[in-house]
Amino acid sequence: MRHNTLSDPLQLANGAIIKNRIAKAAMEENMAEAEHAPGPKLCRLYQRWAQGGAGLIITGNVMVDSRALTGPGAVVLENDRCLAQFSAWASAIRSGGAQAWIQLNHPGRQLYASLGQQALGPSAVPVDIPGFSSMFSQPKAMNEKDISEVIDRFVNAAILAERAGFTGVEIHAAHGYLLSQFLSPLTNHRADHWGGSLQNRARLLLIIVQKVREVVKPEFCVAVKLNSADFQRGGFEDSDAVAVVGMLNSLQVDLVEITGGSYESPAMQGQTRDGSTLAREAYFLTFAKDILATARMPLMLTGGIRRRTTAQEVINSGASIVGIATSLALNPNLPHSWARGEISSADLPEVNWRNKTLAALAKTSMIKSQMDRMSNGKNPVLKPSPIWELLTVQVKTALMARKYRKWMSEKTPA
Repeated sequence: MRHNTLSDPLQLANGAIIKNRIAKAAMEENMAEAEHAPGPKLCRLYQRWAQGGAGLIITGNVMVDSRALTGPGAVVLENDRCLAQFSAWASAIRSGGAQAWIQLNHPGRQLYASLGQQALGPSAVPVDIPGFSSMFSQPKAMNEKDISEVIDRFVNAAILAERAGFTGVEIHAAHGYLLSQFLSPLTNHRADHWGGSLQNRARLLLIIVQKVREVVKPEFCVAVKLNSADFQRGGFEDSDAVAVVGMLNSLQVDLVEITGGSYESPAMQGQTRDGSTLAREAYFLTFAKDILATARMPLMLTGGIRRRTTAQEVINSGASIVGIATSLALNPNLPHSWARGEISSADLPEVNWRNKTLAALAKTSMIKSQMDRMSNGKNPVLKPSPIWELLTVQVKTALMARKYRKWMSEKTPA
C-alpha cells in the first residue's frame, strides 16, 4: 500500500486543500503591537514562514478576551477596530499558498498574576507548580453568565477571523488552557451540567465548535487542538481523548491536532509530571494510535518532530499532517528542504536543568528569541544560550506586563 508523502496535498471534507502535509504549528510569539493587534513584526515573521513552504500555517495564541491573555504581548481579537491589521497578517501568511488559520484561545486559570486580571476556570483550582504557583492568579469558578460570554467570544472571534481573510480557525482545547480545564477532572470539580461525566466536561468545547461551524461559511475551516492526555495522574487520559474525538466526529470538524500536557506537566516540550516516558521525537504518536482508529476527520500530530524521516513516519502511521513548531523557529525553510530530499533537521540545545519548570521556561524563551530575530529581518541563531534568553525574555515580559496593565486601565470595555 502506498503511503502519502510529505509533499502530497490534503483535501479536507469542506473542500479546502492544504498543499502539502507539513504545518507550522502554533508557537506563542507575544509580539502584539498597539491595541494588542498584529503589526509589521508579526507580518514579517509569518512572511518568512510563508516563503518556507509549509502547507498550513497556524498562528500563535489569539485571545478572545483582552482580560484573559496567555502572555502580556498576546494578540487579541474581540472587535473589528483593528481588522485591517489582521487582514495584513492573513495576507502575509497566505502569500506562499498556505492555508492561514488563527488559533483561538482563552487561558482560564493559566493567567499570570502580573497581568492584574481575574482568572477564570471551571472550578477554583489554582495552578500548582512547586515554587512558581504564586506567578498565577487565583481563579474564580465560572458562573453561567461567564460561560455564556466565553462561548460568544469564541464565536465572535471566528466571524472576525473570516472577515479578515483567514481561511480557518483552530479552537485550542489543549495545554491546560480553559477548554482543556473543563475537560480535565483535575481542574473541573463542577456538579452541574458542565462537570462530572466526560460528556458534561466536553460540553463547552462541543457547543463552541458547533456554534462556530454554524456562523462561518462551509469552505472556512474549523479545527480543534486536543490533548492526547494531560500527563498528570487523575487528569484527562488517552481514553478520554478517543471519546472526545468520537464526539467531534459529527460536528463537521475539518481537522483535529493531537498534542499533550499543560503548564504543570509540559509534555509538549518532552517533559511530564506523571512519569510517562515520551519518545525523543513525535512525542504523542504512541498515544494517538487509538485516536487515529476513531477519528473520521484528518488528524495532525504535533510535538518534537524535527527530522524528515520522523515526519514521514507520522504520516505512515495514519496521521494526515505533521505539525512542526520549534524546528521552524530555527529553520523556517525546512519544508522546502525536505521537499528537495535534503536531510535537514533543527533543534534547540538541550536544557537538562534540575528544575524542570525553569528548563521549560528557558526552552520557550529560546524559541521566542528566534521568532523575534526573524520578525526583525534577521536569521535565527542555531545555538542560543538558555540562561541568557531566559533572562532577556523575563525582562521583556515584565515590561510588557506593565504596558498591558496601563492599556487595560485606559481601555474602553469591549
